[in-house]
Amino acid sequence: MCSLCSVKCGFIFFNSLFLASGVALITIGALQYSTYSQMGTFAGSSLSKIAIVLISVGVTIAIVSLLGHVGAFTNNSSMVSCFICILIVIIILEILTGAVFYIFRSKTAILQANSAINNKARGVINEYKVEKRHAINRIQEKFSCCGADSYTDWSKSVGWENHDAVPDSCCMVKTEGCGQDKANVHTKGCISAIKLFLVKNLLWVGAVCIALGVTEVFGVLVGVCLCLDIKRKTYENIS
Repeated sequence: MCSLCSVKCGFIFFNSLFLASGVALITIGALQYSTYSQMGTFAGSSLSKIAIVLISVGVTIAIVSLLGHVGAFTNNSSMVSCFICILIVIIILEILTGAVFYIFRSKTAILQANSAINNKARGVINEYKVEKRHAINRIQEKFSCCGADSYTDWSKSVGWENHDAVPDSCCMVKTEGCGQDKANVHTKGCISAIKLFLVKNLLWVGAVCIALGVTEVFGVLVGVCLCLDIKRKTYENIS
């Protein structure tokens, strides 16, 4: 009985951490979604899928964790067994996802040299369409950048009429009309700023996925012990 209580406490403790990690991923994904969506204006709409992946993984972890909690509290070996099987699948997927993010990270390093993405970013700045202006300005403010390659892109933009100035979102300190003084604006382009952001974030996401996968191996071991103890207790009661 004491053995079962000890194993159950260890399992519930791990499962609580597991649930917390799921909630954390959902929160981070939700907070980052708008940023990735705005970056999609420059580098393609697929970037928002990174945040969606984080949210999806977080939701899956939370649901599986709740399954484990219910199984532990009700001493239901079938639910705990189901939890273990799903957790093993999650571990494999997380490790594979982490590896994919690391591989993608190396490919992201050539983002600036990717002509398709560069052309998209330059086209967005050149057109400066009304429906994309808010996203463009938010990106320039968030990443302290200006234009696609540099602030000089605005002097050639068809959609931006005042070629002697840049949008106020380019300014180091944003004030009304500050874009008139190009000496006080950021000079680096948003392509390089987004590339650096993605490299750092993909490295972080990959590390988190692999770390979760390795840590959850402990959860599988504790879960197996709990499942065996529940079955042994059930057998003893029947006997």
